[in-house]
Amino acid sequence: MTFRPHLTNSRGKLESASGRGFEVHAGSFLPHRRVVLDAALLTDARELRRILAHEIFHFVWFRLGNPLRWSYEDLLKAEMEGHARGELGWSGESRKNALSPPDRADRTRAWRLYACESFCDTGAFLALEGRHPEFTLAARLQKTRKEWFFRNVLDDRMSI
Repeated sequence: MTFRPHLTNSRGKLESASGRGFEVHAGSFLPHRRVVLDAALLTDARELRRILAHEIFHFVWFRLGNPLRWSYEDLLKAEMEGHARGELGWSGESRKNALSPPDRADRTRAWRLYACESFCDTGAFLALEGRHPEFTLAARLQKTRKEWFFRNVLDDRMSI
């Protein structure tokens, strides 16, 4: 894990202090088992914990296997069929809002990226106690996701 100032994502590449691309808090490099975090997070322990948890859950998603990924996607599809709004983080919500109608049915790259970001945001939500302005998903759906996580990913005796 390393910290760099003023992280941005430009054309899929993480840059530091370049002024190009859009601002991001972190990036994960799964094959290298490395996480890069924006140095500004060092001034906010709670936000650092949330962002780091999100990044760690990218490694979990990577190792999850297709059957569990598809099960999580089914959960998201059911939410969308119920016209659920909101998400458990900006990463998932921004991807969700950018989806077009065929994305879900066709399992496009946009849909798969949304599912991944939603999963990681949900993991971070479970790791962070309390409230956060980015937790906009309805409480009943938060409960459903939490149950899915503890049934499929986390042991219900674990403290996260």
